[in-house]
Amino acid sequence: MRADRLVSLVLLLRQRGRLTADTLARELEVSTRTVLRDIEALSAAGVPVYAERGRHGGFALLPGFQTKLAGLNHDEALALLTAGSGRGEQVFGLGSALASAMRKVVDALPEGHRASASDAAQRFLVDPEADLLSRRRPVTEEVPDTTMFEVRRAVLAGHKLRIHYAATGRTPQWRTVDPIGLVTVRDRGYLLATRSGEDRTYRLSRVLAAEELPEPAERPNRVDLDRIWQERSARFLSGGDHITVLVRMNPARREELLDTALAVRAEEPDADGRLRLEATFQDFRHAEWALWQLSTDAEALAPQSLRTALRNRAAAMAARYEDSPGHGVSLTD
Repeated sequence: MRADRLVSLVLLLRQRGRLTADTLARELEVSTRTVLRDIEALSAAGVPVYAERGRHGGFALLPGFQTKLAGLNHDEALALLTAGSGRGEQVFGLGSALASAMRKVVDALPEGHRASASDAAQRFLVDPEADLLSRRRPVTEEVPDTTMFEVRRAVLAGHKLRIHYAATGRTPQWRTVDPIGLVTVRDRGYLLATRSGEDRTYRLSRVLAAEELPEPAERPNRVDLDRIWQERSARFLSGGDHITVLVRMNPARREELLDTALAVRAEEPDADGRLRLEATFQDFRHAEWALWQLSTDAEALAPQSLRTALRNRAAAMAARYEDSPGHGVSLTD
């Protein structure tokens, strides 16, 4: 950990010139005292770091100091910088590693290409906060770093994993699983695993704690996560009493629908700015309840049975309020 931080510190100074201890501390996500200790360690190791005193002072490297890193061509570096400019920093707790990697990518470029690649990457926007219809992205689910670290380590090492999992509507329980891989969909993370030989999919935000075990996991050496995810998704959506509904709705209420639906399988804008979504719900009653909450901001286009149920409910509500207020009953009765 410290060796990586020292490399990152040197790269920051090489790429950005003189920086204060406070700025370095923010970039490296450590305390100012830790930065000062790291500066002393670099100096002792022969790295020419020097301090400039005064109001605009800070730390800098002697001009011409070079680090030894493998080079990349311009397009390779541009591809990595562009990918790193999106929201990947929030995936699987790898934010600090991504920031460090991006600094190394920039530093690995020949000096003449360094500035142009960084400037070019700023011209590409990946996965923005809102789209053309001003629909904001949902907030990424957060998983404690310590929990995510254990899960990620077990997945990569191929070891069994013990998790404290809070399934919907159930008391959290400990269970031991064989991890296969990690998937992120619509800013939600999932652990694909098996338990006693049976396929299991766990939402990472519901993993309250995790512990990597020393025993090897029972899983194949090679895996096609994309195929496994598609198979599990299809199996999940076709099971039980699930119902798929075609909905036309106000995009401002989109997040409310996503919060209640099991999945959204298709989504496209209508000509008038509204949205068409193909959403899957737990069952018919769940779909009726969810769309009723959205009032006239959502319209079920199919199936017809759901349209009929919502129309009947609306008619019953209208009939309830058809008479004069209070039916002649005084509030003081």
